[in-house]
Amino acid sequence: MSSSTPDPLAPLGALPGVQDAVDSVRQSVDRIYGHRVMRRRSSEVSAEAALRGARASAALEGADWALEEMRRRTDFGAEGEPRAVGAALRVTAEAGQLLDVWRQSPMRVLARLHLVAAGGAGSDESVGRPRLAGEPVTATGTGDATGAGTAWAKEPPDADEVAARLDALARIVVDGTEVPALVLAAIVHGELATLRPFVSYNGLVARAAERIVLVGSGLDPKSICPAEVGQVEQGVGSYESALDDYASGTPEGMAAWIGRCGRALELGARETTAVCEALQRGAA
Repeated sequence: MSSSTPDPLAPLGALPGVQDAVDSVRQSVDRIYGHRVMRRRSSEVSAEAALRGARASAALEGADWALEEMRRRTDFGAEGEPRAVGAALRVTAEAGQLLDVWRQSPMRVLARLHLVAAGGAGSDESVGRPRLAGEPVTATGTGDATGAGTAWAKEPPDADEVAARLDALARIVVDGTEVPALVLAAIVHGELATLRPFVSYNGLVARAAERIVLVGSGLDPKSICPAEVGQVEQGVGSYESALDDYASGTPEGMAAWIGRCGRALELGARETTAVCEALQRGAA
């Protein structure tokens, strides 16, 4: 970002508790990257982290499957939970292929993520582009028409507001920001999840975009710390409430959301530590 252009996210880094969250996340991520298993089996760890992240992202959409069920099932095109799980798996896999494009054109990446998530579901006209005026936001998995929980029960912003805020978010990504990666990732996640820019699959897209930021920033370059797992561990209901905090736009709400995202990443690192320990024992 040019030194003559104010960084719109800079005030967030100074909110109470944010720097502590950033420091704590950095320590947790450094510890897992220093694990001896990572020196020789990092690809296996990344693959397992991706599966667990996708499982958790689907759980946040109401499709809470066990890992073993995800490993054995193949009917991901069926209506309801299977389709939500399949979308989560596809989006998680696709996110890793879009890092270079994200830095140049975040909107292209978001469109691609939505296209991949939809996987043939929905009308061709609405897939892969932000919703137009009058287009409703529909369910992804097993919730009601707007998605379960307090965050989704609110009327989504109108199409004009969505377009303006997406443009502002894209400019931040392309121009760059001085805030830590955790802060940017939390803002990308919160903004997309609360704006609901697409007619469907907004939560999956939001969490995949957060993952792209965490990987592309170098905080989690091998994508081994599934923050989605940490969001589920902290509770689906409180996830929705935390998004309400973000949507409020207050300093307290923003700080709480960033802190929650930091804790989610720490819990994701803890999950992967367990995976590394299992691999070391030969149990996985």
